[in-house]
Order: sequence, then C-alpha cells, then structure tokens
Amino acid sequence: MGIESYLPCLLQPVTSLERAALERDQYDTICVIDGGAAELAASPPLAGLFARQRSFDAAFESELSCFRCEELGCRVVFSPVGELGDFDDVRRFAEAAQAAVGRAIKAGAMKPVLLLPNAVERFGDAALVALLGALHQLYVPLQLREDVPEKSHRFRSVGVYHPDAGQVKGLLRTVQTLEVGRFVARDIGGGDPERMAPPRVVEYVLGAFGSGGPVRVSVIEDPAVFERDYPLFQAVNRAAGTVKRHSGRIIFLEYKPPNAARKTVGLIGKGVTYDTGGADIKAGGIMAGMSRDKCGAAAVAGFMKVVEQLQPKDIHVVGVMCMVRNSVGEECYVSDEIITSRAGLRIRVGNTDAEGRMAMADALCQMKERFVSERAADPHLFTIATLTGHAVLAVGNSAIVMDNGPARAADHGLRLQREGEKVGDPFEVSVLRKEDFDFHKGKAYGEDVLQANNLPSSRTPRGHQGPAAFLMMATGLDKCGLKSSYPIKYSHLDIAGSAGDVPDTPTGSPVLALARTHLL
Repeated sequence: MGIESYLPCLLQPVTSLERAALERDQYDTICVIDGGAAELAASPPLAGLFARQRSFDAAFESELSCFRCEELGCRVVFSPVGELGDFDDVRRFAEAAQAAVGRAIKAGAMKPVLLLPNAVERFGDAALVALLGALHQLYVPLQLREDVPEKSHRFRSVGVYHPDAGQVKGLLRTVQTLEVGRFVARDIGGGDPERMAPPRVVEYVLGAFGSGGPVRVSVIEDPAVFERDYPLFQAVNRAAGTVKRHSGRIIFLEYKPPNAARKTVGLIGKGVTYDTGGADIKAGGIMAGMSRDKCGAAAVAGFMKVVEQLQPKDIHVVGVMCMVRNSVGEECYVSDEIITSRAGLRIRVGNTDAEGRMAMADALCQMKERFVSERAADPHLFTIATLTGHAVLAVGNSAIVMDNGPARAADHGLRLQREGEKVGDPFEVSVLRKEDFDFHKGKAYGEDVLQANNLPSSRTPRGHQGPAAFLMMATGLDKCGLKSSYPIKYSHLDIAGSAGDVPDTPTGSPVLALARTHLL
C-alpha cells in the first residue's frame, strides 16, 4: 500500500455520535481526549455518563480509564489531559491521544472514533496535535508492514469527530499533509542497518517520490565522484564502500516552484545508516541504537514529502541526504589524517566518531556554491543531524537550533522555537560564540580546521555548538556572514534528543516545526 493511500483509508470524518450512526458505521469505541464541556456537549449520553463517573471516582479526571456506555452501545476510553500548569505545553494533548489509542488497542477495538479536544486557551492547535499524537501511536514499522502485511494497520479505520464540525475537513487535510512527511521520516529513520543501508534508502526514496512528480530525485553513487567532489564524505565511506550493499549514496531531492522563487531552502541531512564509531570504535555497550543515526536525512526526506503535498508556488527547496555507514576495517579513515575538503581547506581528523559533520560538509559546501552562483532568492541552508550526545545532556528530548549571523539577525531560531511550540515539536535556541570557532581552528602548521578533539561530545565543553562552527569553517560558510557581499542564512539543527531512540518509534522531528515555520 502506497504512503499516500495509507492515511485516507485510515482517517474518516464522523458527523454524529448518536447510537444509530455509530452502529451503522460499525464504530466500537469512542476515545475521548480531554473531555471538557465543549467535547461532551456533542453527546448527551456521554455527558451523563461522565457526570456519574466523576461522582464516585475521585481520580477520574487524572487517570486513563475504559468503561462501557450502555446508551451508545460501545466502549469508551477516557484520556484526560488534566490541569495545565505554566510549564505544560501542547504535547500534553498528543500524550493523551497516544494513551487513549494504546488503551483502545488493548481493549480490542477495531474501529474507534477519536473525540478531539476543542481549541483551548494557549493551545489553538490542540486538536491537530492530538490527532498527530494518535497517528504516532498507530504507526506500524516499515519492516513489519513488508514482512507481515496483515499487520500493516492497528485499526481497520479511525473516525474523527471534532466539536466544531466545520473544522474537520481542513484539520484532516492538514494532518494528512504533515503525517505523510513524518511517515516517510519514520520509515527511513527506523529501518534497521540492512533494510535502510544506503542503496536501499535510494530504492525507498524513489518509490516514495515516484517519477514525474513535483520533486525530482537524483543520486550519486560513484566512489570516484565522491573522491573528487565529496572527499570528507568519502573518507567516512571508505570502509563501508568495500561492501557493495553498504556503499554510500548522496541523494538529491529538488522542488522548483511554478512561480519565481521568493525564498530558497536547502536542507542537508546526516544519514549515517549505522555508526560503529569507526576506528574510534564505540565501546561499553553504546553502539546499540546507532541505526537511528540517519534520522537527520530521514527528516529531510520527510520535509520534502510535505513540500510535495503542498507544492508551494514560490519556494524553491533542495534536500540532500548524505547516506553512509561508518564502518570499521582496514580501509576506515583514522584520526590524524589530513583531508582537503571540497572548499579547499585542510581538515585534520581528530575523532572518527565525529563522522556526521564529515558526511554533510561537502554537500553543504556544494549547496553554498550553488546558491552563490545562482544568486538564489533569500537563501537559507540547514544541516539536520542526530549529531551529539552533548545535545541530549543539554536539553533532553528537545531539538536545538543554532543560527549563523544572517539567520540570527532574522530571528530565525526564535521563530522556529515559537512555531515548533505550537505543534509539539519543541526547540531550544543555542548561540554560537567565538569560542566554538577558536576550538576548531587548525592547531598545527599546515592544517586549517580541526575536525574534533578525541573526547566524546558529552565530555567536551560546548560539545553541541562546536560542530556547527566546524561545518561553517570547513565549507566556507563563515565567509557568507552579515558583512559579506552575499549573506546566506544558515542553521544547524541537532536532533539527537528529539529524533527518538530505540526501541521508541522515531518521532519525525523536526518535520513539523520546519513545515510550520517555512511552508505553512
């Protein structure tokens, strides 16, 4: 079943919660999210039932519950959001929806109705976020869908009811647009190291975007081209490239708008399909989960899928997925090597486990060159990566945005944070400082840039900011600042904390925040 056809068959608008309508359409469960007066006004039997439940269960408003409604002839799952404090955010609605759907599955539901919350103060997108949360819970991993097709759906279909009936059509359209993107990101990000080895990522991307669509796909796979045009990428690819099924790929996805572009967006994603650490091998049991080190590239594909759905009239978007496996073997690159980057800078390798910045740098440089040569309209470059353990220590499960001078002058990080907050895709803003650039300056005569020190990022001061400085220095983006003849906005997004670690379902972060900020 194609990606686009998965969601329309799953989500169906529901206009009535009367017993006859529920029985006619064979809905067996009502999942009530929040359960405020506006939601329950849609169904007097539910309102009466909830009043009775509250009268004898003091924990009713704070605990997940499941019970039968005789008047409607179906089970009811109630997932309260509870009292919202100053530091709660809209993710409470996503969490409530996930809990409701999970409980309905355990109860044996096959065709539930989601009774979504109405807009509440501070959280105008509560219904949208709740529905996205439910779909996150219902995601079935790609490999299970492929290997056991009869398990491709958790429910036969899902009804969607909103207290404001006029919102349902637009809500479902927006949810489908965003969820298709997250679906692609989850598939790629969550695939195991063999199912989503670089050549097979290409197969998936070609299938997801098809031929003749608005997003054009092209692929580079020749090691000679890597050696010439992407030497830092090829350093990481050297060991893996000796195994045909693990050999690296750089995937380009491009959308050209029908009208003259008013904005140009370029996204480069880290797609490390498995990270052993290379010669600086990961030890002590920390290699498990490293198949998720491709979630940056997965997010690029997901964002491009949203672009494909929206087809903006005047935004030019290019995505680059740098797919490579950081293997260990006699061909692997090692610390102390000096490699000349695409930008002509001599890079000394300090740690082979800092491979993500190596994989992205030359593609980022290429996009910078292209934007400069084409004089792209209002250019903004991004790198997206599960890059550092330091990011997780610093902000937990949020993503981090770091802007260069032009992007910071445009308040980009604050905008991304504000828009991400609305849709439950949170960001923290980190500021780049001169110390980050000083840290990566070459330390010996004959080297221009130091790739990394020989400590983990989690033991390095400013361990998540430094890589952004490296990427700017290794590509020449540091010469495209506010005072340059052609300033280019650049933002580095570290999603190590927000992408979702094994065994949890990949989140698709930061597709929602980026789409809300730059497309919607």
